[in-house]
Amino acid sequence: MMVKKLKILALLHESLVPDLSVSVDEAESADWKMEYHVIKALKGLGHEVILAPLSDDLSPLRRMNFEHKPDLAFNMLEEFNGEAVYDANVVSYLELIGLPYTGCNPRGLILSRDKALTKKILSYHRIPVPKFAVAKKNRKFSRKDLHFPLFVKSLNEEASLGIAQASLVTDDKSLKERIAFIHETVKTDAIVEEFIEGRELYVSVMGNGRIKLFPPTELVFSKSKDPNYEFATRKVKWDEKYRSKNGIFSQVAEGLDTATLTRIDQVCKRTYKNLQLSSYARIDLRLNSKGIPYVIEANPNPALSPDDEFSISALKKGLSYKALIKQILQLAKESK
Repeated sequence: MMVKKLKILALLHESLVPDLSVSVDEAESADWKMEYHVIKALKGLGHEVILAPLSDDLSPLRRMNFEHKPDLAFNMLEEFNGEAVYDANVVSYLELIGLPYTGCNPRGLILSRDKALTKKILSYHRIPVPKFAVAKKNRKFSRKDLHFPLFVKSLNEEASLGIAQASLVTDDKSLKERIAFIHETVKTDAIVEEFIEGRELYVSVMGNGRIKLFPPTELVFSKSKDPNYEFATRKVKWDEKYRSKNGIFSQVAEGLDTATLTRIDQVCKRTYKNLQLSSYARIDLRLNSKGIPYVIEANPNPALSPDDEFSISALKKGLSYKALIKQILQLAKESK
C-alpha cells in the first residue's frame, strides 16, 4: 500500500539541530540524539522534512508555514524563549494558523506542566498522588502535616532539572536548603511531596479519543543496596557513563501480577483523560509495597529516542521505532 508523502515541518530548538550526516553511534552521545532519530525515521518513511529551528521568535515558523505549506508539524520543542511553560503557547500558535501538529494540545500541556495543579486535579478524581505543598519564591514555607522523607523539585521544569540525591530530604534543615536551591538555581517555585518508597515505573499512553497503553517500564538500579529509595536524578537520566558505571538501565517492568497491572492501567487511563492529554504521554509512577500506584507526574510529549522509555514499551507491544513515529503522525492527521 502506497503511503502518502507528507511535507513535515520539524519544530526543534535552535541549539538541537542534528547533524544528519553522522552515524547512529556518533549521534548517541549528542544532545540532539532524539531529534536525529525522529528526523531519520520521518525521512525513512518517505516524507519530506523541513527543519524549523526556534528559540525566542515565532516569525520563522510563520514564514516557513507560508513558504512551504507543510501538511503538519512534528513538535519536538520542550521550551520557548528559555521558559518551559511557554511550550503550550507555541502549540496554541500552531492551532491559530491551522497547522496540524504532533504531540499534546495546549490545555493538556498547561495542566500537566504545573505539578501542583496536576496533583489537585488527580486528587479530586481520587487518583493516588503523594501529599504535597508548594514552596513559593520569597515566601516562608511551612511543611505542616507533611512527613519525612520528603522530595523537593521544581514546580514546572522537567527532564529532572534540579533533581539530585540531595532532593530527598529527611530533616527540616536539609528541606530548607533544598527549597532554596530550587528557588535560586532553577529559579522556579518548588513542590515538596512525601516520598513514596517503592519501584519507579513509567507508563506510555497514546491516543486522542480512544487511548491505548503500552507495558510499564522500570528504572532499574541493579547495584543499589536499597532500590526502593532510588529515583531519577538529572545525572541518572542523562549521563550514560554514570548509568553504565552504576548498573542503571530502563527495561519493561517484571514481576507485576495481573491485579497490579490492572490498577496501573486504570490509574494511567484516568490520569490521561482527566488532564486532557492527547497524542502521546508518559505517566510517571511510584509503586508502593501494597501495590498502590501513586502518580508522580504526567509528561506529555516525552523523549522519543529509540532507547527512551516510550519507545522501549512500544517495542514490547510490537511497534518498531518507525511504526511508532508513523502512528504519532497518524494521530496528528486525525486531529485535523
